Amino acid sequence: MTATTTGSLRVLGPRDRPALQALLAKDPLAHCFVASRVQLGGLDGWRTGGELWGWEEHGRLVSAVYLGANLVPIETTPTARDAFAERARRTGRRCSSIVGPALDVGPLWNLLAPAWGPAREVRACQPLLAIEGPPRVPADPRVRRLASDELDVLLPASIAMFTEEVGVSPMAGGAGDAYRARVAELLAAGRAFGWVEDGKVVFKAEVGAVADGACQVQGVWVTPERRGEGLAASAMAAVVSLAYDLAPVVTLYVNDFNAPARAAYARVGFRQAGTFSTVLF
Repeated sequence: MTATTTGSLRVLGPRDRPALQALLAKDPLAHCFVASRVQLGGLDGWRTGGELWGWEEHGRLVSAVYLGANLVPIETTPTARDAFAERARRTGRRCSSIVGPALDVGPLWNLLAPAWGPAREVRACQPLLAIEGPPRVPADPRVRRLASDELDVLLPASIAMFTEEVGVSPMAGGAGDAYRARVAELLAAGRAFGWVEDGKVVFKAEVGAVADGACQVQGVWVTPERRGEGLAASAMAAVVSLAYDLAPVVTLYVNDFNAPARAAYARVGFRQAGTFSTVLF
């Protein structure tokens, strides 16, 4: 346990679940990913895919971070960030990115950069978008929920999207089996959507996180040869309509420099609900 005159840091356990869920409920759209992990696996690190650190003041949980493949800050105060950064510097970097609300990520990265840097890329401004209610454009009927037996159809598109977005193949470094299993998991859960034509994916997206009240779309991709045709808005409208089976509010975050995607999301009816940042290693 790390302690100061104002609070203490510790790894959270099962008895902390109600307090953590109350903290996540302060911004259910921004904290959808971590809330989905907690909803799925409680605070069992093996089931959530990561460890949760909590910062308490006067016996009350006021801040937290999720540390798995990503480090995700949750409602961090300046004092909590100092404590989290001190511990993270001592334990060393185990994540491939830091992602979450910009007001948390930026200051935390400033504290970690001397020990964890340099970053491969910092995306400081990523609008967090949300929609509830009917999309403003008709849904493309060619977009559907993909079946579990379509893994070999979806996987090449998923690899292409990830590599294009992140700059590194998800199959690199011996991670291929784990990535294939993750795509298969989304298919089995009915959370992968796409338009398949002649055995190839034209458009695809997945719901990567589902929590009480909200879900988060990820991996939106249009095959390069069909870009510029105006397919994305109606395809995303279909994804939104299908995702409403999972949660009443659909969210995603997008790079601020991706003007075509932002324009498509605006046509569908997404509104800005916050700002994320991502630090990639």
